[in-house]
Formats: sequence, C-alpha cells, structure tokens
Amino acid sequence: MKSGTIGWLGRADLVGKDLAASAAGHDADDSFVADSFDLLKREGFFKAHVPAELGGGDATYAELCGMVRRLGASCGSTALAYAMHSHLVAVAVWRWRNQGAPTEGLLKRVAAEDLVLISSGGSDWLKSAGEAVKVEGGFAVTARKAFSSGAPAGDLLMTSAVYEDPAEGPTVLHFAVPFKAEGVRLLDTWRVMGMRGTGSHDVELKSVFVPDAAISGRRPQGQWHPLFHAISMLAFPIIYSAYLGVAEGARDRALAVAGRRGEDETSIALVGEMENALALARMSVDDMIRNAETETPGPQATNRAMTGRTLAGQACIRTVEKAMEAAGGASFYRELGLERAFRDVQAARFHPLQEKPQVRYAGRLALGLDIDG
Repeated sequence: MKSGTIGWLGRADLVGKDLAASAAGHDADDSFVADSFDLLKREGFFKAHVPAELGGGDATYAELCGMVRRLGASCGSTALAYAMHSHLVAVAVWRWRNQGAPTEGLLKRVAAEDLVLISSGGSDWLKSAGEAVKVEGGFAVTARKAFSSGAPAGDLLMTSAVYEDPAEGPTVLHFAVPFKAEGVRLLDTWRVMGMRGTGSHDVELKSVFVPDAAISGRRPQGQWHPLFHAISMLAFPIIYSAYLGVAEGARDRALAVAGRRGEDETSIALVGEMENALALARMSVDDMIRNAETETPGPQATNRAMTGRTLAGQACIRTVEKAMEAAGGASFYRELGLERAFRDVQAARFHPLQEKPQVRYAGRLALGLDIDG
C-alpha cells in the first residue's frame, strides 16, 4: 500500500484493508500478527504519537484512538496489541508535556529506532507481581508476566516488581527491560478464546539485573498512585477504541447480510437494537477521550475513565451479540467474521478495572470513602 501524504486516520483505513486479509488466518492457527506489525512499522505507526520535535509522527491523542478504532474493524488482535504499545507512548508523551517528566529519551528512541513497547500492566496493576532483590548496583528481578500483548515483536518490556524495602515496606519498582537482556524468556502460553493473534504470551524474568539508574519510579504496593491515575485516564480510551472498532466491523458485516432480506420486521428491530448498543459504545469511548484530553489525572478522572471502560465494554459486547442475531445463521460461519468478532470482543471484560472493582471504586468515591479502602 502507499499512504503518501494522507492523514493518520486515512492511513489507518488503508492499512486496515491489508490487515483484514490475514486476520482470519492468525485467528485459526493462534499465530501472532507479525506481518501486521511489520506493516504498521513500515507506515510509521509505532512512532505516530511521538511529538514531531522528538522525531515522531505528531498524531494527536484523538487521532491515535481513531487509528486504533479503524484497525479494530479489520483485525481486533492487531488493534489491541498496537493499543498496548500506544498507551505506553501516550502516557510518556503526556508526562513529558504536562509534568516535565524525563521521558524524552524513551520517546526519541521510539521514534529513531521504531521500538515496540510491551506492557505487563494488565497482569500487575496496583499490587504488581514478582520479586526485586537488592544487589550491588541495582536489583535482581524474578517474575512471570502474563498478558504481555505483542511480546513476540517486543523491544522493551515496561514492567514492575515488588521490593521489600526495609524502611518503607513493600515497594513497587517500575523499570524497562530489553527483551534481549540475559534472563528474559518468552513462554508460548497464548492459547485463548479470542484476540488470538495478539501474542499475549507470558514473559519470564529470571534474576534479570536492573541497574539502579533504570528504576523510573517507586510507589507503595497496592495503593493508588498519581502514575496510575495518569495511566487510567490515558490508556483505556486507546484500549477500548480497539473494541469499538471490533463492534463497528461486526455491525458492517451484519448490515450486509440483513440488508439482503428486505423489509423483514424482525431483522429491522434487531438492527435497531444493534444501533442503540453501538451508539452507547461510541458515546462512552468519546467521553473517555474527552476526559483524557481535558482533565488532570486524579481520582475523579480515573472514575470517569473506568466508568467509561465498563459501559464501553458492555456496549461493544452487546453490539456484536446483536450483530450476530441480525445476521442470523450466517453469523455462525467463520467465513463471515462475526463469530471471530464475538470471541474477540469478550476480552473487553478482563482489563482492569473489571466491572465489580470498578463499581466498588465508583461507589467509594461517591460516598466520600478512601479509594484505597
């Protein structure tokens, strides 16, 4: 494909046409979407959100979400794995622009080297996992990180581990580990219901040395921290844009089938229910994006983002369910792509904060209770 000088959203539409051709094959054989990642890299997607002054593509935050959404309509696995890289870039960009955080070096490397960043955050969240033992000049880290989407193409694992600080108690250390570092091993574990092409394998760290200088942050284990309010505000609109794309792709497939039935009242009603669900999904993601663009990280912004995450996830799942009903028996055939969309969209249930912890967070905040309680 040739993208020329068209904008980022147009480029995503063009790329999506190529992704669609291989999506079913990766789903069928549980293989990572390596060819799709190669295409995204050639088209500059991995550095798209890096500011131009740091060597990147200068895509806005809203454009980045739109890119993920468009990719999701063609290949959910590619969109989700790309979103996991992109949210790490987005947080680094926001912190550089708004807090003067020392993330410039990382962003310049992403732009110059086309680095692919891998997050272990979904398997860690506030408590983190793994052990960091103090050694001369740094820490020896032993851990196993699940749900590391995009890991087969990864350059840097952005992760954390728990250090039993003798003075401060259990402390989560944040750091990046090169996939080429001694003691890092990719475990072939990703055999799952949906999003099969994301390559979200476990990553094993066995006594991996992390220099003191590589520790980018420290925080008390299990408590909300300003970094996680920033992550909540910025990451989840990007991630759930992938599921919105899956839902929109399912809607288009269902309309193509239902439209051939003429004025069948049952089909018309099912399409209307699908449209209602999709409207809620779009409104929820759009509000999450506005929240990220206009608010300051904190408990309230996190609440708005996580409420949107729950509503968007529910609505995307319902959209695909209604798409299958509207398409009828044809949706049960793999060839149409709706059963893959149905399986892929189920993963929207499992990102933090999952629904029950999210409503608990919202309830505690509304009642004026400690969110760490």
